[in-house]
Amino acid sequence: MIQLLDKPTEQRFIQTGVGWESFKAIQSGFAGSPGVRLFYYEGELEILSTSPEHEIVKGNIGYLLEDFMLSQGLEFVATGFFSQEKEAIASAQADESYCFDARKPIPDLAIEVVITSGGPSKLKRYKALGVQEVWFWETGEISIYQLASADYQKVNESQFVKDINFERLAECAAIESRPQAARAFRQPER
Repeated sequence: MIQLLDKPTEQRFIQTGVGWESFKAIQSGFAGSPGVRLFYYEGELEILSTSPEHEIVKGNIGYLLEDFMLSQGLEFVATGFFSQEKEAIASAQADESYCFDARKPIPDLAIEVVITSGGPSKLKRYKALGVQEVWFWETGEISIYQLASADYQKVNESQFVKDINFERLAECAAIESRPQAARAFRQPER
């Protein structure tokens, strides 16, 4: 039996009027705190505590995506959730991030798991950083945004990962057991 995730609990705090130096001091204070993510954009600080459900979905997406990319022979560097920054403007910690072909200072792809709030409102941060593609997993669906000239456009397929079944990836990400998620994801298409 496949077990889907329970109703999650996360906490989110937003403060405006925060200078870059203050943000960096707060960020330093949270260094090494598991389950806490910090985001910054032009004076707005967001602190998010993640839930076990968030971490399960994040981990499943990363595992399933990497397994798929390996099977397709894609060359990639998994850069995880390290902080990507543009000094005094933006800082973001994607749940998963990837560079294609070679490692770069800013990843090509950032993936966000949205359990309680956030979603496309975070695109302004990624735009400031120059991330080419952002995926959002939210309530069992994946939305894909690509940076085109001056703004993000919602699209139906990835420019980096071709032929992946996003509907199946989104569904399998919510399966609590990673082995069950992997088996379900690898099943032949019906």
